[in-house]
Amino acid sequence: MKKGIGIGSASIVLVFAVLCLTIFSVITYASALADKALSEIEATLVRQYYEADTLAELIVSELLAAEEFPDTVHGIQIVSEWDWDLWMETLSFVCKISDKMELHVVLGIQDENLSILAWRMRDTGGWERDETLNLFDGDSLNLWQGSW
Repeated sequence: MKKGIGIGSASIVLVFAVLCLTIFSVITYASALADKALSEIEATLVRQYYEADTLAELIVSELLAAEEFPDTVHGIQIVSEWDWDLWMETLSFVCKISDKMELHVVLGIQDENLSILAWRMRDTGGWERDETLNLFDGDSLNLWQGSW
């Protein structure tokens, strides 16, 4: 009588293959959901940035058209100050992007012309220092205490 692979062995291999394919499909689905959520967050941030950028462009165009620089434009406060490093007057304002981000714009005034000195996104979210790890403080004597 021949001994070979019977129907029981084939069933075990088939069940194992189906189980592996199911696990891989669940992992792929979870990864796709995570990528979708990240893409939606990124799309929201990009949309909010361009809304703030459009507002900043509108403010700059109104500042260029104005004979005297106003204190506020579209509800945004315009700060005028003398920059001693650049030796020119600057106008600066901030357009809110989100709760944790803002668009900071600095314009330089020279010979009644405006030039863009800064146009950048800044993080306004609070940063908290993580001190939960017990790290080496630089004192080598503490390493050897108790071992002598």
